Amino acid sequence: MPTPQSRRERPAKPALTREGIIDTAVSLMEREGLQRVTMRRLAQALDTGPASLYVYVANTAELHSEILDRLLGRVELDSSPVGADWRTRLDAVLASYEEVLFAHPALAQSALSARPSGDNYLTLLDTLLALLAEGGVPDRQAAWGVDLLLQSATSSAAEHSARREDSRAEQDWARLRQNLAEASAEVHPHVRAQAGNLVSGTPSERRLWSVNMLVNGIQSTPVTVEATADGTSGE
Repeated sequence: MPTPQSRRERPAKPALTREGIIDTAVSLMEREGLQRVTMRRLAQALDTGPASLYVYVANTAELHSEILDRLLGRVELDSSPVGADWRTRLDAVLASYEEVLFAHPALAQSALSARPSGDNYLTLLDTLLALLAEGGVPDRQAAWGVDLLLQSATSSAAEHSARREDSRAEQDWARLRQNLAEASAEVHPHVRAQAGNLVSGTPSERRLWSVNMLVNGIQSTPVTVEATADGTSGE
């Protein structure tokens, strides 16, 4: 039977820091999944009490937001070939963003509601705004439009990661294809006529089309509501 060790003989635990807490949270997520990253589980991993963590992180939602921001540092912001135009570079950044989320299905779902605000998120935002500015998009249209671009990419990553996790995804996709192809020409004439188009295209082709479609709309649709400095409409 091992001899009990006095607290005085144990090595001192490293001091808690916000950076160290987030480091441990990211490691936990990668080993056990985001759903296991709770304040209680994190406290166990750090050999401390949950109350000690609240000094640095307000709650689990903020913790998950910080994990998301940390992973945004993995987004490739300049991976396009030399000389690529701004649209190509914009699509490459959004594609990399999707890939980061797709690698962590629960995080992709969480990103639909999380609102990161750390340095990595700001760097991503700044990169996208710079590319839109290079394309001549007016400032306010770019500021509003970048939110739509990220929403679209986040939704796409969440949808595809959910399909990957669902063992019935292939069966559901096959059933959809069959139902579209067999739709009644009398009851659903447009669905029947467009059955092939509705399921056509690869994910990358559809992403590129959606990015171009959104950018075209952002470029050509002026903001008609005067926003105030605090972000409200001023009405």
